[in-house]
Amino acid sequence: MAIGVDIEDIERFKGKSQDFLNRVFTFHELEYCLKFSKPESHLAARFCAKEAVVKALTALDIEGVSYNEIEVFHNEKQCPQIRILKSLEKNIIFQLSLSHDRSKAIAFVTAEEQ
Repeated sequence: MAIGVDIEDIERFKGKSQDFLNRVFTFHELEYCLKFSKPESHLAARFCAKEAVVKALTALDIEGVSYNEIEVFHNEKQCPQIRILKSLEKNIIFQLSLSHDRSKAIAFVTAEEQ
């Protein structure tokens, strides 16, 4: 099992260019985040999740997954989940926890080989 964690200043995600958003986030993530009056907190949390996933995958010797190939979505219970949009050499099960307040966003990820 491997873990990853990341924390970001939400302020960094205010007014990001569309080019940046398209490089980092999937269509579905942008659709979800941009419906809020303050999308930067949701964008920051998802960015943290992507960073945490990369850290956990690196610990499992899996590299080459880009940010826009990592998608955060909500399951039927509205819990955040991770989906990798490319084929990996190993079957990985992820657990994700996201949180944010007025100024910071954080994500914690566990990744375990099946």
